[in-house]
Amino acid sequence: MVLFHFSEDPAIGRFEPRPVVQPSDRGPGRDWLNGPLVWAIEPQRQAMYLFPRDCPRIVLWLTPATTPADRERWFGASSADAIAYIEWAWLERVRHCRLYRYVFDGEGFENLHDAGMWISRRSQTPTAMDTLDDLFAAQRAVGVELRVVERLSPVRPALESSLHFSGVRLRNARDWS
Repeated sequence: MVLFHFSEDPAIGRFEPRPVVQPSDRGPGRDWLNGPLVWAIEPQRQAMYLFPRDCPRIVLWLTPATTPADRERWFGASSADAIAYIEWAWLERVRHCRLYRYVFDGEGFENLHDAGMWISRRSQTPTAMDTLDDLFAAQRAVGVELRVVERLSPVRPALESSLHFSGVRLRNARDWS
């Protein structure tokens, strides 16, 4: 099994478990997810991380439970596998960002059964690293349609839809509370 970790740092030889920078409410009994861990993502969900680290974004996926009305409202005529939203203020940073996709063999990682995320409680050494110079091309390659909006808050109703909703760094969005 292959897992990825994305970074703007090209020189990580070994990933050491570390606590998250901004702890969040993980739900009852899941506070340990704010503690020292190495995080990784399945290839099918890498679209969430094809952005500069601090870029606020929302990524929507169809699920088997997606209703025709939600598909029409959020995907319209798009044939994309996922729709990603970012704010205009971040467009140039996305355009000029270079990311490094670190590859792991999955050994020692635990599946969180949550949006393709995996964690390791011990140090991990990547088996390879890819340089991504064109994030727009990387997004297209994994079936993502990018939509650039003034603010992310109008996409908030998708949280209550039958789509899968992943929000990353929303605390950095213009008017997300």
